[in-house]
Amino acid sequence: MAEYQLVPVVSSETLQETVRDLARRINQDYEGKSLTVVGILKGAFIFLSDLVRQLTVPVQIDFVRLASYGQSAETSGEVVITKDVELPVEGRHVLVVEDIVDTGITLAWYLEHLKEAHPESVKVCALIDKRERRQVEISLDYTGICMEKGFLVGYGLDYSENHRNLPAICEVQFKS
Repeated sequence: MAEYQLVPVVSSETLQETVRDLARRINQDYEGKSLTVVGILKGAFIFLSDLVRQLTVPVQIDFVRLASYGQSAETSGEVVITKDVELPVEGRHVLVVEDIVDTGITLAWYLEHLKEAHPESVKVCALIDKRERRQVEISLDYTGICMEKGFLVGYGLDYSENHRNLPAICEVQFKS
């Protein structure tokens, strides 16, 4: 693994404020409705955990695991479901929760796949919208933080399965 340092870019306090704001907006939009929240593993699990504890609407939680990065920092462009949702989503309001939207390839693919299950509605909540390498236009209904660039870790985001446990988000800066 290349030598690198971690530089904090989003504090734990800012993350918690962001989650509260997103939950407030989701609660308003889904008032009087039930919601199926689908977290995209592994990265979204910490964000999803904090988010759903702030929701006041009836919620069911499930997860999907999509592989497109493997052990590298670059997406392969090919998406594979390694764990699909187990709850029925037909006729349900579905909120897909993603840690970061970067190229948009994985999320766009999954949203098309999800439509085949005929949910009542599908919205997307992303903690981080990072447009630097966007290849596919994606409509994000709830966005926490917009960042232009940087390879980010912490709060569920990883570099080769490391640093997910950091309470803040850091940028990985590789040493030359």
